[in-house]
Amino acid sequence: MAPGKRLFRGKKRNFDERNARSQAKPKKGKFEYRKASYVKEREAKNEEVEARRQIVEEEKARQRLQETDSSEEEEIDSELLFMSRFPGYENLLEKLKKSVVTSSDSENEEYNEQNKNEKDKERKKKKRKEKKKNDEEKSRESETDEESCDHSKNEEVTDSMKEEDYEDAETAREDAGHLRDPFSLHLRNDMDDELYKVVSVTPQVTEIKTLAWPTLGNLLCRIPKPAVDSKDKAIKVRKLLDEEEKQYTNYGKVPSLIENIDWNKLHIKSQIQNNLIKANYHNIKDNMEKDSALLTPLQRELFSVINNYQDLYYPERTFSNADQIRFVYCLHVINHVLKTRTKILHHNSKLAKSNRSGMGEIPDEYRDHGLVRPKILIIVPFKHSCLKIVEMFISILFGEDKGGSVVNKLRFMEDFTGNELAIPKKNPKPKDYELTLQGNVDDKFKIGMAITKKTLKLYTNFYSSDIIIGSPLGLRRVIGAEGETVRDFDFLSSIELLIMDQIDVVLMQNWDHLYQVLDYLHLQPKKSHDIDYSRLRSWCVNGWTKYYRQTLIFSNIELPHVNTLLIRKCFNYAGKVKVANRTEPGSIHKVNIKIPQVFHRFEASDLVQAIDSRLEFFLKEILPRYMDPIYNHTLIYIPSYFDFVYVRNRMMKEKLSFAQICEYTEDRKVARARDMFFHSDAHFLLYTERWHYWRRTRIKGIRHLIFYQLPTYPHFYSEICNLMDRLYQNPRAGTEFNMSVTIIYNKFDAISLAQIVGQNRASEMITSDSKVHTIKC
Repeated sequence: MAPGKRLFRGKKRNFDERNARSQAKPKKGKFEYRKASYVKEREAKNEEVEARRQIVEEEKARQRLQETDSSEEEEIDSELLFMSRFPGYENLLEKLKKSVVTSSDSENEEYNEQNKNEKDKERKKKKRKEKKKNDEEKSRESETDEESCDHSKNEEVTDSMKEEDYEDAETAREDAGHLRDPFSLHLRNDMDDELYKVVSVTPQVTEIKTLAWPTLGNLLCRIPKPAVDSKDKAIKVRKLLDEEEKQYTNYGKVPSLIENIDWNKLHIKSQIQNNLIKANYHNIKDNMEKDSALLTPLQRELFSVINNYQDLYYPERTFSNADQIRFVYCLHVINHVLKTRTKILHHNSKLAKSNRSGMGEIPDEYRDHGLVRPKILIIVPFKHSCLKIVEMFISILFGEDKGGSVVNKLRFMEDFTGNELAIPKKNPKPKDYELTLQGNVDDKFKIGMAITKKTLKLYTNFYSSDIIIGSPLGLRRVIGAEGETVRDFDFLSSIELLIMDQIDVVLMQNWDHLYQVLDYLHLQPKKSHDIDYSRLRSWCVNGWTKYYRQTLIFSNIELPHVNTLLIRKCFNYAGKVKVANRTEPGSIHKVNIKIPQVFHRFEASDLVQAIDSRLEFFLKEILPRYMDPIYNHTLIYIPSYFDFVYVRNRMMKEKLSFAQICEYTEDRKVARARDMFFHSDAHFLLYTERWHYWRRTRIKGIRHLIFYQLPTYPHFYSEICNLMDRLYQNPRAGTEFNMSVTIIYNKFDAISLAQIVGQNRASEMITSDSKVHTIKC
């Protein structure tokens, strides 16, 4: 082996790195960034672009200077015309003109300095790294939102500049009394003393009339009527120490059905008339060939009541007619806001020309302000419902969003979409469950929006908004509770239109939140909020706003809670209209099992006593029968959570074998309770209605069923009864001959009982001498 060489076995010799490091490498010349060829080419291109941009900016700057000079001259001229009327201001014109000339010269100098600074900043910005494509798209969308905001701000400025010259012929005819618009007739005049006495008592003294319309069916109208008949004419009384006559509002009338749809005769603003066919096309497209009507029969009859500014309770909302109902009340909302805005602008121009500013100088017909700006409150349960309403607003106002017409739309779509509930495909839920909980089901939201001539602004401050949409929980968090330091409810002081859609879903959320919101309506504001006291309506000053508020309520079923709400919270002097149709044959005909259903009636004098009497009747008459081991697998269905707590505590006290499932039970405990009930480890299973509404769990192993109270939703009765089918039974737990259904009811459950067994049978079961009734399907 040669000296100085190492042995290696089966491998190549590695390169000796230490020798390589010792060898000196030739040094390369230092890289100069500025002398690189591609850098020089980039700088040349940037200089060309900069030169072109500079030329364009100079041209724009000249145009801006010309526009500002002309606008300033116009503003000075208008000020001089106004100020020259007063003594001592004759030389004001020359002084203002001199100040304008000097200011324009200084603006030119400042503009040149700003141009130089802008050039330096832009050169530095161009050397930064390029962003990714997704970031660029987001930045472009945000820029469009900013441009729309700037556009809306410019529109506000132009609108404020044109307020002095804005006059509306329709409003002028209304003020003169030549145009009988329901909006003006309802809100313009005060109530007389006799009408106030009738509407201020609870319950109101009303005249009841019944109507029969083709689509809505039976209408129950309650119109407040004093003893003195006004003969459908406005009452005029001469004021004391004044030659003018005081005009009072007309009494309420029974609504009349609209026969021919003419938007002008219905007093719909011309600004939105061309957009209504496209906005409502989804509902009327099936009848377009047969009939050229612009509204469906249901919409026409609903709008006949709504446009008359009367309260409406429609308990027959379904998933098929939901869009028709939404279009009708959204049209009414937009029309109300546009009329309010037009009237205020018209009166502003009239007052500016007449130079009247004192509180005693403004005529009564020019008093068009409320205590705060928000006039409309819409309460819905989910964000998805709010999304549908805003989309309908956009289609009615603009036909379609052409860009810039809706401010903060991108933010709104991000907040109110997504968060959808995952519906299982293996064990599908009922169809009504999927339709109710589609879209974003978040129930903590509120949003304010304002309408101008060409824009719809979203996420506006409540006191700068025309419309407020929110859920009961979202509004309750703003209102707060007594004792909290940060709370606000002044924005509810001047609500003229209250809409509650899907009110039955709100009942399944938390009914107390809704009542708390309604309790803070029309209270005296704690702050002024820039109130123009000289333009306040006289009935606002008197605290009569709740008597002028229109309330629209829509639900899938008739609820006794809403009937109580109509009595305690709705005081519209124009009256109330309720759709009251008979329900036949009821949901009991959908029960598939052939098991006798036994109805037990107990007596109670009032609703408060009924709660204790029901618990006592259940513990003494019903529960002892089912404590025998033969009646194993007994499910007790309880609609109210408070009743659930009472029954649970008594069963725990008596140490009975039971499991429980309520809306606050964890999923793992629910699985355990279901397993114990199916395998006979628990004799009873307490099951609440709210859990069933939100989860629709298929409870297996039910042999005996007790309805502690009738279900709120009539189809829940058939759903629970059909769970006793053979498919869901434990074959080792008993036979089909050992099964029973027991229902507890009293006379205050008449509405729920009629929806289950039918109107005729329910009246017999309540008035009959027998307290036990058996029905076999």
